[in-house]
Amino acid sequence: MPIVLVTGSSRGIGLELCRQFRARGADVIAVCRRSSAALEELGVRIIDGIDVAEPAAAKELRRRLDGVHVDILVNNAGILRRDGLEDIDFEGILEQFRVNTLGPLRITHALLDNLGRGSKVAIITSRMGSVADNTSGGYYGYRVSKAGVNMIGMSLKHDLEPRGVAVALLHPGMVATDMTGGQGIDVQQSAAGLIQRIDDLDMSNSGNFWHAEGYVLPW
Repeated sequence: MPIVLVTGSSRGIGLELCRQFRARGADVIAVCRRSSAALEELGVRIIDGIDVAEPAAAKELRRRLDGVHVDILVNNAGILRRDGLEDIDFEGILEQFRVNTLGPLRITHALLDNLGRGSKVAIITSRMGSVADNTSGGYYGYRVSKAGVNMIGMSLKHDLEPRGVAVALLHPGMVATDMTGGQGIDVQQSAAGLIQRIDDLDMSNSGNFWHAEGYVLPW
């Protein structure tokens, strides 16, 4: 039974990933800041009180998972703050950077000893972090935070290769969650696509920037 750890698991894509991985028979570790009734109904192991932006939280997660092998680490936790050139919130940009960019690196770094040969690291990023795909501007904080985590994912690809750990950067699509105001595709469809990409991940395609539907996105 594979052990799958998902951050940002109390709602949205993270919750659905936990649900679908659990239905497949995985041993799911759901990591979140605050649990939810929907998450508790899944019957998975919940580790709450973990804010991926906080160094102390990462250390606590490492302590609580001491000796636990993780087959699949899904860095899903993320936030979005809408902004434009006329209404930039620089503190909001920093907040998104701490969560969306440094969060996946912080958690992956904290759990290095939990990952072994054959483990997989998935980072839920966004095509809004693609420089080539930016045709509309705006969303300065979100775009830069996701472009940053894409670079982190590529560095992790190289640094984890000697350990036999593969890395995927995954765009879930425009998904109907609280983050998007309910606009987009069904969360079940997105999660199923993400899991398929994780299934397909190995050392030969480590470091790719994938859409959940299966095609490679431009940097």
